[in-house]
Amino acid sequence: MNSLDIAKPPEQTRVVVAMSGGVDSSVVAGLLHAEGYEVIGITLQLYDHGEAVRKTGSCCAGQDIDDARRVCETLGIPHYVLDYESRFREAVIENFADSYLAGETPIPCVSCNQTVKFADLLKTARDLDADVLATGHYIRSRLNGAHRSLYRPADAERDQSYFLFATTQEQVDFLRFPLGDMTKDETRRHATEMGLIVADKPDSQDICFVPNGNYADIITKLRPNAALAGDIVHIDGRVLGRHEGILRFTVGQRKGLGVATGEPLFVVKLDARTHRVIVGPREALDTRIVHLREMNWLGDDPLADVPSEGMEVLARVRSTRPPTPARLFHENGQTRVELAGGESGVALGQACVLYDGEGAGACVLGGGFIDRTERAAEAERMLERLETALAATA
Repeated sequence: MNSLDIAKPPEQTRVVVAMSGGVDSSVVAGLLHAEGYEVIGITLQLYDHGEAVRKTGSCCAGQDIDDARRVCETLGIPHYVLDYESRFREAVIENFADSYLAGETPIPCVSCNQTVKFADLLKTARDLDADVLATGHYIRSRLNGAHRSLYRPADAERDQSYFLFATTQEQVDFLRFPLGDMTKDETRRHATEMGLIVADKPDSQDICFVPNGNYADIITKLRPNAALAGDIVHIDGRVLGRHEGILRFTVGQRKGLGVATGEPLFVVKLDARTHRVIVGPREALDTRIVHLREMNWLGDDPLADVPSEGMEVLARVRSTRPPTPARLFHENGQTRVELAGGESGVALGQACVLYDGEGAGACVLGGGFIDRTERAAEAERMLERLETALAATA
């Protein structure tokens, strides 16, 4: 076996590297090339090239495409740019807008991995007779019996397992993640030693297709009715003010509500049907159960074999949150996760990712998108009273 777990020498192993133009994927290409693999760099053009040239700190933008090309020239490997703009718009941007319109908080990076990167690009890699597709994600992958499994990386601050939970078993078996055992500092050090122009390039921060982080403008252009005004309503029934569209809010948000009552207020719920933004105290956010849709399971045993009393897991309900103790249930084709300590600010459309343990090396069991939540008893009662009061005045 070579370092990619392929049963042939590196020089006989063809690797396609998904190159975003950033330091991570560039180092992956450089390391594999140095080991003697036949490396082909591919960069995807995903959105409007004119806008992309002006945007910085993203991925797959105009400057990034040029950076990837120059890295490949330095390494002496072939580089191709594929135009996936229409596919990206259909599979990622349109769904992003629709999700906000439904009062959710979507994760476009997961959609991109599900469709463009790990489905379309993976097919392209197979068409090129590649043995594997390698990326610069910080996550571990290793053999586990007849298949491969995903594990949290060495660098917890760079852990990208939350964004890769929807990767199918077939995709996991074909993918490789050479940075899983490295820290970001080690990656940059490799880039410097290789003489790559991206060694000091800043990490991407915003959603790649959203200039300056202003996603509201993008959604308004795509879905004008997403910007319909509505009431900002306290959970006790008081109308506190007006807003300019639910797309400007997310559950758990505190700043920028546009109302002042002398008490800390948080977005508790977004009602897409009535365009209401429901706000209340922090305790109204206390979520105990999440119901999941589009479940992707990577565990060794089938999801259907989860016992009736549930399965102990660690659950992560937001990319910025650490995994916490929970219990997984799967009954009659429906999946729910009971959070042992509760969570606040759980937004519909976000992911709930499940692990078999804590820290680096924990196995990614899979996960799903949050479709519905159940709150602590008092928070549920507050919401029920509000629903009743609003229905009476409708």
